[in-house]
Amino acid sequence: MQTLFKILLRYSNFLVFIALEVAAFILVCLNNAYPRSSMLSTANTVIAWQHEKISNISDYFDLERQNEELAQANAALRNQMSLMDSLRNGEVITYKASKVVQMTSTELHNYLTINVGSNDGVERGQGVRNADGAIGIICTVGPHYSVVLPIINTNFNLSCRIAKNDYVATLKWDGEDHRFAQLEDVDSHVGVQVGDTIVTSGLSPVFPEGIPVGIVEKSILNAGDSYYSITVRLQADFKRLRYVEVVQNANKKEMEDLVNGLE
Repeated sequence: MQTLFKILLRYSNFLVFIALEVAAFILVCLNNAYPRSSMLSTANTVIAWQHEKISNISDYFDLERQNEELAQANAALRNQMSLMDSLRNGEVITYKASKVVQMTSTELHNYLTINVGSNDGVERGQGVRNADGAIGIICTVGPHYSVVLPIINTNFNLSCRIAKNDYVATLKWDGEDHRFAQLEDVDSHVGVQVGDTIVTSGLSPVFPEGIPVGIVEKSILNAGDSYYSITVRLQADFKRLRYVEVVQNANKKEMEDLVNGLE
């Protein structure tokens, strides 16, 4: 205690000086418009910065809700567009928005799970897409969830067209890279170039015609080959899937029954 008193006594003049400086600064700010406004401006800047950071944090936690609302809005807009198409061609297709709750992308047999099921009108064999393009096909359905067989599964085949010439071919995945798949059965006489657009063929009730699938990344035709070797860069990024839409074709069962009746 005595040591503390000695220190205070030794630096008493300096401490008094600091106290007087602080008092003088406060008096100047309170009685002079410019310093006072500067001090308030600085305080307001700090407060604004704090509010901005708090707002950014709030926006981050609210982003999930906003994304869900956007997915619902996209599905509603697509339904309106589909309704106009149905008036022209008689094909009634609706889209059910859903969220990906589980998925794999590094296996040979990848799957993803979405949070809609039979209670939402989802059925086995329906197509699944997102804003970028085709994703896969519903393979298992529960009351509240469904499992999707995606393009990046070696058991998956997708009927496609080369958009520029309507040539029909089959898209398959070789199990190597989730960004690319292979377009098979393209005859050597067909003109295929890097940058060509690949879309769904519409030759099954799973997907309507024209949904984006990918862009030709490589197109190789060696001398003497009957078919091209074609690599397609997929439109959908399977590492970043969050929201998808189930394609619900009202005529699907009738079309399948007609085909099955021929067997």
